[in-house]
Amino acid sequence: MAHGPLTRRLVLRSALATAGLTAGLPRPAHAQAGLRPTAAQTQGPYYPSKIPADADNDLIRVAGRDGLAAGIPVQVSGRVLDTAGRPVPGALVEIWQCDAGGRYHHVSDDGGSVPRDPNFQGYGRTRTDVEGAYLFRTLRPAPYPGRAPHIHFAVRAPGLKRLVTQMYVEGEPANGSDGVLNGVRDPLARAALVVPLRPATAGLAGRFDIVLAAVS
Repeated sequence: MAHGPLTRRLVLRSALATAGLTAGLPRPAHAQAGLRPTAAQTQGPYYPSKIPADADNDLIRVAGRDGLAAGIPVQVSGRVLDTAGRPVPGALVEIWQCDAGGRYHHVSDDGGSVPRDPNFQGYGRTRTDVEGAYLFRTLRPAPYPGRAPHIHFAVRAPGLKRLVTQMYVEGEPANGSDGVLNGVRDPLARAALVVPLRPATAGLAGRFDIVLAAVS
């Protein structure tokens, strides 16, 4: 899939969800000037070496397969803003994460005896709408040895710095010992990476807003 619009099977669902999403989010205003850029995090070793054929914003259903990914579905949404609080339309937002068994869909993750879930994409991408809003349907992130559950994000837009970061789940015990998360020394910047997941119609939902810095 190209870096363009959502696939046809998600257009209506995403449009409706985004309409509800943006209605409840703060509107861009001069009062938001001076927002802190979202803290950068390591890309890690498992960014796809090759973009999968199905790379849309619904990671729990793979094109051509009947089943859904194992695990708890979660809708992750939010807005991409600049430091002046203005929405960033057309930003490319990418996510990747392990499946419910702790396996990344990457050749370097041998995973021992744990098989990969063939019904999980492992990677997805979309573009923000005119309000800077994005939406993914994925899995509640699972732990694997040495790390707290997290979702990797990469965001880029013209005139702004490409950001690679990670989203964590509020209340996870491993957050306190995760070296990557706690490598962000500023408490406010660190807290902005940790997202509460609330019960939703089908699974969970969380909001992760992202602030991009200008190219210096």
